[in-house]
Amino acid sequence: MWDHGRWRLAYVVAAALAFARPVAAQEHHHHAASADTTRTAAEPDSVVHHHHDAPAPVHEHDMSAMEHGHDMAAMGHDHETAMSGQYGPYPMSREASGTAWQPDRAGHHGIHTMRGSWMLMLHGMTDVVHDNQGGPRGDEKLFSSNMLMGMAQRPVGPGTLGFRTMLSLEPSTIGKDGYPLLLQTGETANGQTHLIDRQHPHDLFMELAASYSIASGNRSLFVYGGLPGEPALGPPAFMHRFSGLNIPQAPITHHWLDSSHITFGVLTAGAVWASAKIEASAFRGREPDQNRYDIESPRLDSHSFRLSLNPAPAWALQVSFGHLKSPEQLEPEVDVDRTTASAMYAGGWTGGHWETTVAWGRNRSRPGPTLDAVTGEATVQLQEKHTLFARAERVEKNELFHGGDPRDGATFDVGELSVGYRFDFWRSSHVATGVGVLGTLSLVPAAVQDVYGDNPTSGMLFAHVELR
Repeated sequence: MWDHGRWRLAYVVAAALAFARPVAAQEHHHHAASADTTRTAAEPDSVVHHHHDAPAPVHEHDMSAMEHGHDMAAMGHDHETAMSGQYGPYPMSREASGTAWQPDRAGHHGIHTMRGSWMLMLHGMTDVVHDNQGGPRGDEKLFSSNMLMGMAQRPVGPGTLGFRTMLSLEPSTIGKDGYPLLLQTGETANGQTHLIDRQHPHDLFMELAASYSIASGNRSLFVYGGLPGEPALGPPAFMHRFSGLNIPQAPITHHWLDSSHITFGVLTAGAVWASAKIEASAFRGREPDQNRYDIESPRLDSHSFRLSLNPAPAWALQVSFGHLKSPEQLEPEVDVDRTTASAMYAGGWTGGHWETTVAWGRNRSRPGPTLDAVTGEATVQLQEKHTLFARAERVEKNELFHGGDPRDGATFDVGELSVGYRFDFWRSSHVATGVGVLGTLSLVPAAVQDVYGDNPTSGMLFAHVELR
């Protein structure tokens, strides 16, 4: 265990990740020219063409701008070379998890290619982690968090048809009881007791969704459906935003902001007007159960609304509200009204890229208390080899004790401060491999220090592999 910040273990781990061989992409080193809207018999399939009133797209080799987080807005509007998104006539780099928006300048990782009229994208990553949580409630575990994501879109009729798939092996590589994470709460491992001080694994099927959008000028209308999918509620999920995906542990504010990113049954309709988007969702309010390999029965018993605004290429803002019907399996009589607001910023310079997210969430239980949470996180990448990241969180929690303890149901104001670093020691054109370390200080009030200790420290050592 970690004891006042001192190591008591040595860490040696080897990790391997096998992905299906992606479609090969050509390497080019010259600057992109404006896309030609007229295809000749001599043109290869990798040429992307204009579609309706969307910004003119790019050749396959221009996708490197998205892969390395360059200013896609400048490309799209100044040079008419940005690939259009699935839901509207804006740079593809704006789209994150579900239908959520991130800054146009956000890092857009993955392998992109064209096959005829189809634009294809494959992205995947895994962390093999040695986790050692400190204090009397701490525990340790070796596990792997991972995901593989595929996207496809093409013109169909007057609009754009899109598909999104996301899978994870975490039910096997983490297990039902999750991994140790002090102060984390939410969901269950056995259908009988709450998970406390542990982060649950994601389901095998994280997203199986389809969409259709029709654009005219700088406006569009779209529909999105998923089983599972993500409703219009909260900021992009933490493993999709650049400021959070590099941090090997989940935020303890997850169930106040983005826990609905795996929802079994979602229908969303939205409208885009230039830099603004308004959308509404009907979805299944119940969070996934302990059976992580199945697809649960869909129902549309909950609803949400979200307003998003990208006032400049570096910014993404959102406010949202959702009514979740019986989200917790072990508290079926309790509904939750969730309100969130967030701001994301992405900036860069020669040899560097920086993104940050600040978000607030409120869960109003009916019946029950109203609890707030706030998080701030940032990631800086230097020379594509050095990645530094940090997260600060504060949250009001009332699930830190099981029934039988006199403090069961009591609310405590807790927090965490985390900082870390990863060095990518080997990179190819489409794969990056690195090793890193994360340290966390848990902030607990005096009323629970008898079980948590005096602000315990924890740490993770990890190996990282990512498609890029």
